[in-house]
Amino acid sequence: MAKQRILSGVQPTGNLHLGNYLGAIRNWVEGQHQYDNFFCVVDLHAITVPHNPATLAQDTYTIAALYLACGIDLSNSTIFVQSHISAHSELAWLLNCITPLNWLTDMIQFKEKAVKQGENVGVGLLDYPVLMAADILLYDADKVPVGEDQKQHLELTRDLVDSFNHKFAKPNQPVLKKPDPLIRAEGARVMSLTDGTKKMSKSDPSELSRINLLDPPDVIQNKIKRCKTDPVRGLVFDDPDRPECHNLLTLYMLLSGQTKAVVAAECQDMGWGQFKPLLTETAIAHLQPIQAKYQEIMAEPSYLDSVLRDGQEKAGAIANATLLRVKDALGYSRLPVV
Repeated sequence: MAKQRILSGVQPTGNLHLGNYLGAIRNWVEGQHQYDNFFCVVDLHAITVPHNPATLAQDTYTIAALYLACGIDLSNSTIFVQSHISAHSELAWLLNCITPLNWLTDMIQFKEKAVKQGENVGVGLLDYPVLMAADILLYDADKVPVGEDQKQHLELTRDLVDSFNHKFAKPNQPVLKKPDPLIRAEGARVMSLTDGTKKMSKSDPSELSRINLLDPPDVIQNKIKRCKTDPVRGLVFDDPDRPECHNLLTLYMLLSGQTKAVVAAECQDMGWGQFKPLLTETAIAHLQPIQAKYQEIMAEPSYLDSVLRDGQEKAGAIANATLLRVKDALGYSRLPVV
């Protein structure tokens, strides 16, 4: 029986942080042998907000190298760059033409980010859920690993599948496959080090809010030393009045590989002066092999080029076949093969 297919990706906007890793990439690694995996660097999404053209290409390579350094196995997975396959942009346009505008203006993330950009908000920010749908649908993905904040976008994808198949598919012959969400309960939402009520994010202006995967040990130590805590002795999970306490315990649990019960018992009588060095030591030890593997990969740029070239070829063949299926259903012409 063929494995189910997974599609997921991360934007190349700065370094990956623990939220990206614990909420997404580590989950990809742990489950990758169960699936046929397509992991994309979604660089088209990166320009929906103001970006730096001078660093976009290098950031793209950094993310691809970190996929490998975190443990993505090429015998089970394909790594590729979104913009290397033009079918992503083309299918997004075709889907745009059947997407009601109010579906996009109702997106929570658009409303939140549009407030930050004010009058300069671009159409791409409004429209990127349609591009995300194209990313997923091109590969006939069975499941899509998503955080809670992305569930609304996946629902839009599923609605687009229903709409397209209803309008353009033949009976019992769907053109597009409807994907299901794959959500991990623990660690799906890693919160900021400076505010335990907000998600850890690359867009936060404060570097102290996140631990990046490539942060050196002294930087990690400083960030944990200065992270927000509370004056209460004794550390507990799930106290709504202590969001930072819950977040830091969750980080320790995930990085140490221990169960919630074990961590709760270990830390119940600790003060922050005892816990922070423990979390620091655990974070540094967990990230050290990832950083070493990353440096090894970046020292051989020809290897990374070959990985992305192979990914472009394999992913492109699947994406272009899906795109042709969609265009045929919409009634587009095809030139005869000579």
